[in-house]
Amino acid sequence: MPRKNHRRTACLSAWLACVTAFGGALASPASASPASPEAAVPPVSDFHGVNWADPRDNYADDAVVPSGLSTSDSYATVYAKSKAIISGFGKLGANTVRLPVNPTSVNGPFWKSYRGAIDAATDQGFKVILGYWEADNAKDGKIDNQASWDQMWARITSSYVRNSKVYFEPMNEPFGYTSQEWRDIAAKWVTTHSNVPRDRILIGGFKYSEDVKPVCADSRLDGTRLALHNYGFWHTDWTSVDQWKQDFKQRIGDCASRTILDEFGATMTSGLDYNGPVNGSNEIAYIQAATDTIRELGLGSVYWPGLRNGDTYSLTTLQGTGTDLSLKVNNQSGLDRLHWAWRQ
Repeated sequence: MPRKNHRRTACLSAWLACVTAFGGALASPASASPASPEAAVPPVSDFHGVNWADPRDNYADDAVVPSGLSTSDSYATVYAKSKAIISGFGKLGANTVRLPVNPTSVNGPFWKSYRGAIDAATDQGFKVILGYWEADNAKDGKIDNQASWDQMWARITSSYVRNSKVYFEPMNEPFGYTSQEWRDIAAKWVTTHSNVPRDRILIGGFKYSEDVKPVCADSRLDGTRLALHNYGFWHTDWTSVDQWKQDFKQRIGDCASRTILDEFGATMTSGLDYNGPVNGSNEIAYIQAATDTIRELGLGSVYWPGLRNGDTYSLTTLQGTGTDLSLKVNNQSGLDRLHWAWRQ
């Protein structure tokens, strides 16, 4: 979902219009060994995650490149950088990372290197959610090009269908479609990729992935996970924790056992104390409500973002050079709230 200082501003306009570290032995691409098909299916409550995002935001018509990586990096370099960054996420208590994909990054030459990020994560035991983002020159909430989107998902699933730690999110925030249109697209994706276990598919909720109930109720999508987004800037005048909790719960309905809140976040660079009294702060009320609701309902959760250079919401700042990288926590109270949500 749009962020306050970056893509957030652009998408907020659309919303209003619609509704109102560390080195080591490197692996090769072939070393992404298939996970056992008998691996236990984790409940959504086991998804303790962070987004790792492109500093420009994940809307890009060229290759989407998470912060710290470069399209000029080889597979070995991407793997080494990612190993350090994922290790940093692990020190935060995370076990899941959500990574962006688009046709340029997958169908083009960067895919050979980009796989190093996925492999470094799964090799460290992380679950990886791969979500499609449309181009920044579109931002209409629709698939940019059907043929290239199909090609992208065919390539991704053929590479990782046998790795049980990799999950697939057909589209981030499909706000350009009606509920029926989006559910038809999602159902077709599930049918087309019938070799992908349904519990490894995340279907975004209606509009800005903001309401999972319509998707949850569609029997064609039974067995899939549901991706929910919710942000404090959607209601900047709300300073009641209870009001925010009610808002979260009405977006989920009775579908908590399938729901992963894979985008939610607030400012982490202004010194706000998320453990303290609300004192009229929309963001403190929102974060406390979000983390309380995650804990209470047993939701999966993936904070936006764990790392994105230049984003005031970023939980961490990237430090170091080359492949000698580490993460510095920007707001300990924000991390404390995630630990509360994750029962850590």
